[in-house]
Amino acid sequence: MTETPENRLKRLTMRSMRRGIKEMDIILSRYAAARLSSMSGAELDAYEALLSENDQDLYQWVSGQIPAPDALAPMIADISEVAFAAK
Repeated sequence: MTETPENRLKRLTMRSMRRGIKEMDIILSRYAAARLSSMSGAELDAYEALLSENDQDLYQWVSGQIPAPDALAPMIADISEVAFAAK
């Protein structure tokens, strides 16, 4: 059974909000709200793969404590930009 685009967006949004640490819940739910609906299928695939990463690693990458792996660096930079944008 194939997942509809709407269900995929809902599932990825929920996975963004229900992480292991509260900081990543906030960061990724903000990013999901800002970006998921405009992402291509390939970008959603990349985001879904990113969601499989460890929360502690993700937090360190997003906050700039350690550099993100090259393959993830562009998306991590975008997440950081959205998460830490001035309100």
